[in-house]
Amino acid sequence: MKSKSALIVLIFMVMGIGIPFVIFKKSNTQQIAQSILSQADISINGTQPWDIEVHNDNVYDRVMQQGSLGLGEAYMDGWWDCAALDQWCSKVLEAQLEKKIEFTVPLFFELVKSKLFNLQAGRRAFEIGEQHYDLGNELFELMLDDYMMYSCGYWKNAHTLEQAQQNKLELICQKLQLKPGMKLLDIGCGWGGLAYYAATHYGVQVTGITVSKEQAEYAQHWCKELPVCIKLIDYRDLNETFDRIVSVGMFEHVGYKNYRQYMEIAHHCLTDDGLFLLHTIGRDTTAISGDPWIAKYIFPNSMLPSICQIAQAFEGLFVMEDWHNFSADYDKTLMAWFERFDQSWPQLQDKYSDRFYRMWKYYLLTCAGLFRARKAQLWQIMLSKNGVSGGYESIR
Repeated sequence: MKSKSALIVLIFMVMGIGIPFVIFKKSNTQQIAQSILSQADISINGTQPWDIEVHNDNVYDRVMQQGSLGLGEAYMDGWWDCAALDQWCSKVLEAQLEKKIEFTVPLFFELVKSKLFNLQAGRRAFEIGEQHYDLGNELFELMLDDYMMYSCGYWKNAHTLEQAQQNKLELICQKLQLKPGMKLLDIGCGWGGLAYYAATHYGVQVTGITVSKEQAEYAQHWCKELPVCIKLIDYRDLNETFDRIVSVGMFEHVGYKNYRQYMEIAHHCLTDDGLFLLHTIGRDTTAISGDPWIAKYIFPNSMLPSICQIAQAFEGLFVMEDWHNFSADYDKTLMAWFERFDQSWPQLQDKYSDRFYRMWKYYLLTCAGLFRARKAQLWQIMLSKNGVSGGYESIR
């Protein structure tokens, strides 16, 4: 055991990964789990909605050995349940229980992979489209709003998901100061909702790019009567000039090794007096990999950027005009998505397994808890090449 621990320490030192870790022994893990959970007012087989109900006692060893990956897979396998997963997750994070188990084997290998390989390069850039966004348009049609916006809504003065997403679309268009005849590039255009809205309400010409075949075909059909061109390409294949650039919920798939190149391409594609709006989820601390469970089952090769990483990526290329955080709105958005998904499950269950239902439920509700605990952020960042003359007017 000592030699294995020493080997791991050596690998960490060579890789330059300064992450503290603990090697756990298999000894009374149920008591350890209860002791840790009690710090967040969570009981095992308790009566509160955020308490967990254990169906398989092997779950304790599995989580201790595999961390978040084992926890998520155990839920998918029906080893444990919780009446309010979102509340459970927010309590876990608010109490910082994740720091009680600082190192696991899956996390170690995620760190090693991200250090050794560019997980978002070349053909890998299309894996996220194939594994996640190509799951089937019906799933997303039933879960999302009429504009098929798969990103945080803007809930200011909104009471429904439709209102929140239209608010977000209008907010983006106003921040970009769109005018008829402008050329707008949408990097990661999804199913074409923003392209449709901007072309219809602001009279702009839109080029949207995506790495999802399903999204591209959907957007092409939806926007066929509008001045909208949808392309199935990676952002690294861009070589045109635009008056405005927008990217909503795509930067999370770029990867820290590609942040600078991404910004250089955006800079190259933007006119000298243009504006660039980057809408992305972010994290409070800098990291080089994502959560192992999310990476395996939901968003492969993805990670959340930090303020530091984003700023370093555009330093010397852009002037930061505005940085807007409305991350609490993602909690509401995710809860609305889950409600629709849950209500629509009878229409979907012939196409997807019960294990998929548990996976998707775990994904949506734990992410809601993540934002509720304010452990993840949602930023809209306005960038210009040379600074807006007279100053940029921030819009909220």
